[in-house]
Amino acid sequence: MLTRARLFGSKTRVTFSLPLDHPPGVVSVVGDFNGWEPGRHELLPRRRGIRTISVILPSGAHRFRYLATGGLWLDDEMADHIDEHGSQIFL
Repeated sequence: MLTRARLFGSKTRVTFSLPLDHPPGVVSVVGDFNGWEPGRHELLPRRRGIRTISVILPSGAHRFRYLATGGLWLDDEMADHIDEHGSQIFL
């Protein structure tokens, strides 16, 4: 799940979250904001059976997907659009 909170100026805090146990293993959010680099924004275990990571980004469109252990790509139903390459977009 994807949530957004407006911050000062043109910044937005974007929080990415998934259930703690699905999929098993390590999950990272990769996107144009981190060079599509796995492990750079790894979702971490939290209370209530979820794992999350928050990233502060400038306003605008950003492409992303989740990447789990074993090369499993995951989608987020809260994305605003999906581009021609299958990347999800939030505005």
